[in-house]
Amino acid sequence: MNLALIDPFQLAQDSPEALTNDLRSGHATTLRFSRKGDYLASGRVDGKIVIWDMETMGVAMKLHGHWKQIQSLSWSRDGRYLLSASQDCRACLWDLQTQQRIRIAKFEAPIYTAELHPYNRNLFVVSLFEDRPYLVDITDSVPTKHKLSTTPITDDNIPDSKQATTSAIFSILGNHIITGTSKGYLNIVETHTRKIIHSTKLSSGLISLLRLTSNGRQLLVNSTDRIIRVVNLPDLSLLLPSEAESASYQTEDDPNTPNGDQNANGEEPHHLLAENIVLSTEHRFQDLVNRLRWNHCAFSHSTSTTSADYVTASTYMKKDIYIWELRTNSLLRILENREEPAIIEWHPSKPLLACTSIETGSIQIWGIEPQQKWSALAPDFTEVTENVEYVEHEDEFDTYPAQEHIKRRMDREDEHVDVLTVERKMGEEDSFVLPMLYDIEDSEVDDQELVRMGVGTMRRKEVNEGKEYEDDGDGGLKMEGLAPKKKRR
Repeated sequence: MNLALIDPFQLAQDSPEALTNDLRSGHATTLRFSRKGDYLASGRVDGKIVIWDMETMGVAMKLHGHWKQIQSLSWSRDGRYLLSASQDCRACLWDLQTQQRIRIAKFEAPIYTAELHPYNRNLFVVSLFEDRPYLVDITDSVPTKHKLSTTPITDDNIPDSKQATTSAIFSILGNHIITGTSKGYLNIVETHTRKIIHSTKLSSGLISLLRLTSNGRQLLVNSTDRIIRVVNLPDLSLLLPSEAESASYQTEDDPNTPNGDQNANGEEPHHLLAENIVLSTEHRFQDLVNRLRWNHCAFSHSTSTTSADYVTASTYMKKDIYIWELRTNSLLRILENREEPAIIEWHPSKPLLACTSIETGSIQIWGIEPQQKWSALAPDFTEVTENVEYVEHEDEFDTYPAQEHIKRRMDREDEHVDVLTVERKMGEEDSFVLPMLYDIEDSEVDDQELVRMGVGTMRRKEVNEGKEYEDDGDGGLKMEGLAPKKKRR
């Protein structure tokens, strides 16, 4: 739409207010925007992953590699690699250029969350169901798994091992890991030594979600005590890493990797002791009247360089989406969704929300519907509410000779139009662009996939067809999680 036709007051609006689109491709269970927001990855209940193009709102790619529900998704910084974690106890790293799984890590328990290192695509942290979390290195074909501690550092020095890590993310530079436990503790773990350097009792319930702002100085925490907290973090980059740790962050595939001599803002760091770390809760959002529980929450994109502007959350057993303004610490608006929202994500650069539906698994897109203002085209243009008789001018519809039309057409054909070069803004990092695929099946009929048998002959795909099989050691084949079929006599 031409920006000249849009009311400038609507252009300045920075929070969604209307349901603008509804995306459907199977039953979506989780969502994640790429760093630039040009693509949206959705994981489905059947283990498939769908990549949506946010420019056209169409399916750009489908990935088949899991056979149980997708639990979490994580993008690499350049947008080329995607980490998926599933209830089938696997985490897979995808190369979207080739649409292939380049690494697979298997665990002994279903996965809560898995998060890629911000500058090293071969390193990720994973939290497991009723098991200890791991820091996983997938540089080699055989993953290297390092167990992380869950027991927090308490003032009375009495270890409490009867708790599990339910969420884990990296700091803004990746030199630390922030974890949340089932008893409301927040732990800060040094990535290289894998030791907990700070612990804080933050909540009386289980911490289900952790998210950072773009500058890494504010942490969003969702807990089962029905309170959403915004926690101020110190600049963890001031905790100088060791030389071995600094070298581990330098990756050849990402020239933008920061080194240990600069913090997140490119400034010279000052030494910070671990015992001086203080985590303070700046905002607490809750519904004191209805005592609502929150399914998921997210930070908004930041219009400044300091922090986010809004916090949004989806409600449990309700159809509402809450949006709070951080500047005033007040409720901005409540969006009335058609179905109960589950996972909710805010676009990295636009006032746009994407949320999944628990009942149908569709993806609702909330944004701004700008009204066209045609009077912006000319000062003397007037908008009328009803049809009026128009009187044409004397030379308004004059015809021109055919030679004049041919000359104008030939001039336009001589113009060179470059449709391949992508212009980038000053200071903008290069990002990966998905290859164009022409064999993407229709997303509306995806649940009834067909297999081509011949010319004009199709058959319906079986339930377990296409899933991975492994050798059971006796020369036979079996599918993971299922017993082998008995041979007929």
